[in-house]
Amino acid sequence: HPAAFDVLRAALLAPELGLLSSVDEIDAIGHRVVHGAEVLVDSTIIDERVIETIEECSPLAPLHNPPNLAGIKAAQRAFPNAVNVAVFDTAFHRDMPPHAYHYAIPYELYERLHVRRYGFHGTSHRFVTSRAAELLGIPYAEFNAITIHLGNGCSAAAIRGGKSIDTSLGLTPLEGLVMGTRSGDIDPGVIFHLANEGGLSIDDIDELLNKKSGLLGLSGVSNDMREVQEAAAAGNERAHLAIEVFVYRIRKYIGAYIAVIGRTDAIVFTGGIGENGLGIRRKVAAGLEHMGIVLDVELNAQVGSGEGVFSRPDSRIKLMVVPTNEELCIARETRDTANASRRAD
Repeated sequence: HPAAFDVLRAALLAPELGLLSSVDEIDAIGHRVVHGAEVLVDSTIIDERVIETIEECSPLAPLHNPPNLAGIKAAQRAFPNAVNVAVFDTAFHRDMPPHAYHYAIPYELYERLHVRRYGFHGTSHRFVTSRAAELLGIPYAEFNAITIHLGNGCSAAAIRGGKSIDTSLGLTPLEGLVMGTRSGDIDPGVIFHLANEGGLSIDDIDELLNKKSGLLGLSGVSNDMREVQEAAAAGNERAHLAIEVFVYRIRKYIGAYIAVIGRTDAIVFTGGIGENGLGIRRKVAAGLEHMGIVLDVELNAQVGSGEGVFSRPDSRIKLMVVPTNEELCIARETRDTANASRRAD
């Protein structure tokens, strides 16, 4: 991270590019931080207390918070006079009602260890919700949708009135949809079985579920959907199974979220697979006509990885693609948070 920031700083100051004459022209730096638990629920100016809290949350997002912190510290070194702002993946899901974020385990575990659903990919879900409402001409505060972020990490969110009321990722980014290397939903009893009958340690199981499962674990080919699809097309049965499980899990969440949202305006696909996986979108939508979801195959191809609606005009629920722009969302949050801090001072 420090080496990367050195390269960035040098590029910004390069006379031939004419971008900056001094690093002090950088007012603020925005950082995506995955987990803030219940302590950090809004975008916030980073100080030592915030850094300590992010560190304390690292066990909840072990693949994400530590490198997030490394980036923060490198930025502070490279641009010592800039304000650093943490924008949390969990923040967009802060409006979930208690019945959606509580697990049915002893309540004292929530009180003592903060065990609950938090949700992630918040900047992505926030951006595509806002953009989809704009494209459909529906006021944001009245927009109801299911947003589906499909990449190496995958998640779905139930949006009512522009707010997230449920989401598939949980205490950690392991629950929910099938992902590149993460299992998503499994019976918790699998963990005990792997420990008791398979002789695996807790660390072994952690690595298995986070880094060796999902598309990679099922297919035995790759965590990259493009490579899995190529293998399936060549007759690899495990690759075919991985795709079918991936799609089936998405369809289950769509049904569940329509049940909790009620009137649903749109299903919005985003992320690398959501934006580029025309075949995956087609498989997800196939057979959902009884729910008012009617795919237009030609529109799906025309929209491609762009932006727009790919359902038929008679579809009660619109099918949409909205390319995510988490960087823009983070930049806006950083600007607003830094400006608010200056006004407060």
